[in-house]
Amino acid sequence: MKTGSTTVTQALLRRWPLPAVDGAQGKESRGRVLIVGGSEQIPGGVILAATAALRAGAGKLEIATSRSVAPWVAVAVPEARVVGLRQDRRGELAAGACHGLRQDAAACDAVLIGPGMMNGRAGTELLHECVRETNGPALVVDASPLAAFTGGRRLKRRRSSRLILTPHAGEMASLWGIEKAAVLSAPLEVARQAALRLDATIVLKGQETFIVAPDGTAFRNTAGNDGLGTSGSGDVLAGIIAGLCARGADTVQAAVWGVYLHARAGDALAARHGRDGLLARELANEVPPLLARLAVR
Repeated sequence: MKTGSTTVTQALLRRWPLPAVDGAQGKESRGRVLIVGGSEQIPGGVILAATAALRAGAGKLEIATSRSVAPWVAVAVPEARVVGLRQDRRGELAAGACHGLRQDAAACDAVLIGPGMMNGRAGTELLHECVRETNGPALVVDASPLAAFTGGRRLKRRRSSRLILTPHAGEMASLWGIEKAAVLSAPLEVARQAALRLDATIVLKGQETFIVAPDGTAFRNTAGNDGLGTSGSGDVLAGIIAGLCARGADTVQAAVWGVYLHARAGDALAARHGRDGLLARELANEVPPLLARLAVR
């Protein structure tokens, strides 16, 4: 088994550039993202993730969310096509609500499932449908739909290594059936076990974030600051990663770049405003200048 990890730096990313954008092809060359999530209580999760996906360079965007909040999401993200799905009495996506999204998902380069979802059943159903596709999209899974992997359950799928899971330590502990303290004491080891077992790229979020590929190759991000520990920050990170997948990055590259861009966005805001009181909605606007400084075009 592989050991150790590589620290993510600007120098590393410059040696590992993102796929070039073909300006002649316009938005088509930058890929399509579908973001599934939201609820009556947390409609903002998909808005944060969607904005971040576009700021990371995705060309086309679709959002699928609870029917009652879909018009407000459409106004908040005018760049997106927004689909309102059937919801239950609590305002959550209802069981079976995502079945009609299978063709939409298959037409996308990346699908993000989870932002703003309090009950992940509908998202988990879509997740199972997507992984059955031979040439399916990259799948980023965040928040409650991560429960599909509880106990190290490995999804049956036709195409390997197209999953990115983004748990924090508490979610990782729940998935693995261990105490949160055990995750915090050995995050790299736990993330590597999960990546190998689930055949997925794991982004284990924390003060130091570890990104581990399905083959055990690991990266360690030390950029960022504790101001990033704020409501909605994880939705922004997941959106950045999905946007990078859409524009052609493979799952490991998208995860590594996404974590670093998210962290440096937090550092840029902290330098101007201080660490206390950072808003997740402010992070995405920092991403394009960071991409430009890393000379990705």
